[in-house]
Amino acid sequence: MPSPSGRTTPAANPYLVCAAAWAVPGAGHLWLGRYQKGLTLLVVLPLMFAVGLGIRGRICPFQFDDLLVGLAAIADLGIGLPYLVARLAGAGAGEVIAITYEYGNTYVIVAGLLNMLAALDAFDIAMGRK
Repeated sequence: MPSPSGRTTPAANPYLVCAAAWAVPGAGHLWLGRYQKGLTLLVVLPLMFAVGLGIRGRICPFQFDDLLVGLAAIADLGIGLPYLVARLAGAGAGEVIAITYEYGNTYVIVAGLLNMLAALDAFDIAMGRK
């Protein structure tokens, strides 16, 4: 609910909002009444993740002997439940010889990173900072 200064007054536990925003892209913004942004995130981020997998990108394994692969795995996990669904479905093996492989990896990684930023934005809104 906007206050006279235009900021949203905290109406929910910011940590629960942040967890919901991570788990389901856009859920935190929807919870806070930011419907346009929430619906945009709900559609665009999982679609970006799915397109990345569809063009033969891979979900990186948690192998920290290669630091960049480990960091990419953390970024992949940032998309929340779509990551878990994809892992359970056996998607994300990637095909290194595909011409779109690196583009797919980039889509998957960036979707996770953008969802992390969206979760932080929802947290800030819930705290009344925005």
